Amino acid sequence: MSHEHTGGENFAAMTDAWSAMTRGFLRTATAANRAAVSAMVPVAANGDHGSDADRIAPPIPSIEYSDLDWQFDRTVDDPDGISVGDTVTFEKALTDEDVRAFAAVSGDTNRLHLDEGFAEETRFGERIVHGTLVSGLISAALARLPGLTIYLSQDLEFSGPVGIGDRVSARVEIVEDLGNDQYRLETVVRNEDDDATVIDGEAVVLIDDLPAE
Repeated sequence: MSHEHTGGENFAAMTDAWSAMTRGFLRTATAANRAAVSAMVPVAANGDHGSDADRIAPPIPSIEYSDLDWQFDRTVDDPDGISVGDTVTFEKALTDEDVRAFAAVSGDTNRLHLDEGFAEETRFGERIVHGTLVSGLISAALARLPGLTIYLSQDLEFSGPVGIGDRVSARVEIVEDLGNDQYRLETVVRNEDDDATVIDGEAVVLIDDLPAE
């Protein structure tokens, strides 16, 4: 997706205002991120989550499906080998379908996200993706850590908008082993189309063993 910018000063003002408006907005975002991940599930007309053609074999036992458009990589495959410095990155485009599904799931029907004519008159000049949906990619990255990852807390700072259709990546890095299978992670979300960081933060997770099958 391409964007027109009216100038460096206008863009800087927009991002500064965005940062001030949303700084510290979301804390302990477990439930909201769960809704965001639900919105990423491709839902077919009959209510099924995507068709066989849209799925690939699960790369990790704890993940039931993956969409062909999704990308991820990680530095550790064994839960017993998790240590400081390990990372996971998850990437996907956030589409109009994602935004409308998230609005339906979460109840956030802010016209800034859904009404093009309305959004054109705002500081952003276009519809943008819900901030909580963008941050939901952090959940997607955490789900790809080996083991069963359980959110304990999440702090976020938003620094810029994401346009409809932009490709976004979430990167999580373990920065501290807190003991008792708990870890503190740096969490960063980037708009790959604009080559810009849009969310900074950190999370604390508990990583349990997977249940025996």
